[in-house]
Amino acid sequence: MIIGNGPAGVVAAETLRRLDAHAEITLIGDEAEPPYSRMAIPYLLMGEIDEAGTYLRKDADHFARLRIRLLHGRVAAVDTGKGCVSLTDGEVLAYDRLLIATGAHPVRPPVPGIELPKVLSCWTLADARAIAASIGTGARVLQMGAGFIGCIIMESLAARGPQLTVVEMGDRMVPRMMDEVAGAMIQRWCETKGVRIRTGRRVVGIAPAGKALRVELDDGETLEVDALISATGVKPNVAFLEGSGIEVAAGILVDGSMQTSVAGIYAAGDVAEAIEFGTGRRVVNAIQPDAVEQARIAALNMAGRPAALPGTFIFNVLDTLGLISASFGQWQGVPGGEAAQLLDEAEYRYLRLAFDGDRLVGANSIGHTEHIGVLRGLIQGRVRLGEWKTRLLANPLRLSEAYLARGIAAVR
Repeated sequence: MIIGNGPAGVVAAETLRRLDAHAEITLIGDEAEPPYSRMAIPYLLMGEIDEAGTYLRKDADHFARLRIRLLHGRVAAVDTGKGCVSLTDGEVLAYDRLLIATGAHPVRPPVPGIELPKVLSCWTLADARAIAASIGTGARVLQMGAGFIGCIIMESLAARGPQLTVVEMGDRMVPRMMDEVAGAMIQRWCETKGVRIRTGRRVVGIAPAGKALRVELDDGETLEVDALISATGVKPNVAFLEGSGIEVAAGILVDGSMQTSVAGIYAAGDVAEAIEFGTGRRVVNAIQPDAVEQARIAALNMAGRPAALPGTFIFNVLDTLGLISASFGQWQGVPGGEAAQLLDEAEYRYLRLAFDGDRLVGANSIGHTEHIGVLRGLIQGRVRLGEWKTRLLANPLRLSEAYLARGIAAVR
């Protein structure tokens, strides 16, 4: 049984079917639509796809052909002792192996007025419909949050032609992905595109103003807007696990096999708190490629095929109004580690490499899209650079040469 029919749940179900032709597979989702990708919603809002374009599998009979039962319902509780789950409608379902892939939900800050009708999220297809109905050319829109998800939402909103202001409580944009130099560069780029950015500020009050909203910031500034988008982050969906005995911190704690603290129960995706590659810390890494790989590993183990995740790898690529940025691994650097930096403010190009000894362990990149694959290969491959570290410190743009000299040799 799989709880959650997003990308992780779907990949796990399909993997299980490939491994076991006779297993009974139930995939539970609490939204009325077919399984879809939340990461496709911005493209829907930009008019590049229709709702069907967000669906994870395009054939209407895909799951039926694979004999995967799609069940519309919400799980209220898991009884690990009896091996069953209870749905909110009272139905009780037994399982032999269980995967929890329930994803995350948007967090709304405790601001007076946050529940007013014109305060919207951008997380579900229902949210997308509400935004499409509310925001068009010339609409006055305030977005709270300029993190990774917030910047993706901002791009989809900007394409609709509103007067857009973004408020970010951090001292820079995407503060959990980019350093101060990179965050400031992304902000300048957005401002040249007509988006007003306010960093180091927060919304402290929202009130009706006729058909509009009056929004107050913590510096006393007041703005009148037609809609407010809350994009202040997400948290794993774990409330239904209370009393189950499954260990939860920020997310569900899992080992390298994606198994939880209870034997036979696994977790994957935005709900899982896995061991981070390179540091050994536990992190929730809410990106789709990592989610589906975790799901694949979990499914292998559920089917009796031992497999382990080498570690969840922090890797983000972001397109912000046409400016491509990326962060890898321990981009902040490590104690005692060295760093190399290359900056071209006029051309919006930035590259910063972080080293631990002679290994590259993290990077920030803006505009240098040609190096994304090489950066990931060097960091995730834990390649010892030897004399190439000195050369990269002198000229970070020699990454491809370093990979050809050391990375491919390491693979061989």
